[in-house]
Amino acid sequence: MTSVLQAQALGKRYGKRWALRECTIDIPAGHVVGLVGPNGAGKTTLLKLAGGQLEPTTGDITVLGGRPGSTHAQLAKVGFVAQDTPVYAGFSIAEHLRLGARLNPGWDAVIARERIARLGLDPARRAGKLSGGQRAQLALTLGLAKRPELLILDEPVASLDPLARREFMQGLTEATAEHKLSVVLSSHLVSDLEKVCDYLIVLVDSRVRMAGKVDQLLATHHRLTGPRRDPDRLPADQHVISAGHTDRQSTIVVRTDAPIHAPAWTVSRLSLEDLVLAYMDKPAENRRAAVEVQR
Repeated sequence: MTSVLQAQALGKRYGKRWALRECTIDIPAGHVVGLVGPNGAGKTTLLKLAGGQLEPTTGDITVLGGRPGSTHAQLAKVGFVAQDTPVYAGFSIAEHLRLGARLNPGWDAVIARERIARLGLDPARRAGKLSGGQRAQLALTLGLAKRPELLILDEPVASLDPLARREFMQGLTEATAEHKLSVVLSSHLVSDLEKVCDYLIVLVDSRVRMAGKVDQLLATHHRLTGPRRDPDRLPADQHVISAGHTDRQSTIVVRTDAPIHAPAWTVSRLSLEDLVLAYMDKPAENRRAAVEVQR
């Protein structure tokens, strides 16, 4: 399967501080990929490296078969919407579209005009007068009209209210279906990702802890609840992701491809948020064995 982004032992250091270290990742084409992880996990740094805005300190990264930002042609392949959905407050919407046309050789003016009209935005209105949701929609329009092969969005709805988030995500879903884009979207809001993403990556301490198609991940992870038990006593094919105990009861999240036959346990499915939290909460010393990558 073709990859849109590959990184091997990728690292980025600012002075003495590592923002990203030993990150190995392989993102297949044709998916809307959700990238999640705690603050400081390296999500934004990874996305900026992929967009060509930063140079790696160590390791290698390729995007769509080339080095990010290395040529004008390579830059044209990638659209990037940053966390603060940057637009120019003094520019009108129409001026943003004209600037986009001048800066991007593959600019699609029809997509830009039609999307602005569909959103009900006045092209003469200045960006500084728009609501947060409208600015986010403008930034998304600029990214889409560039006609990229890969669209990268870094926490684009973090500061929006629930209604604006829903409208943004709905617009993103429609656009990716219409234009057949590959998308990498980072967010702290797993509930938003669940609505649009079909592939998930969990990044913790700059390392990939879990990656795969959402439906496969949910099908191969289970919550076991029953009498208190040492997780080491579980069958070898049940890989323990996280475990919690009271005096009498254990709750364990496991990954397995095999059916679970455990009369003493109650077996239940996980929500996507439960699954993400299980990997994020896992003690650091035990994480190495929990890495899950499915293609």
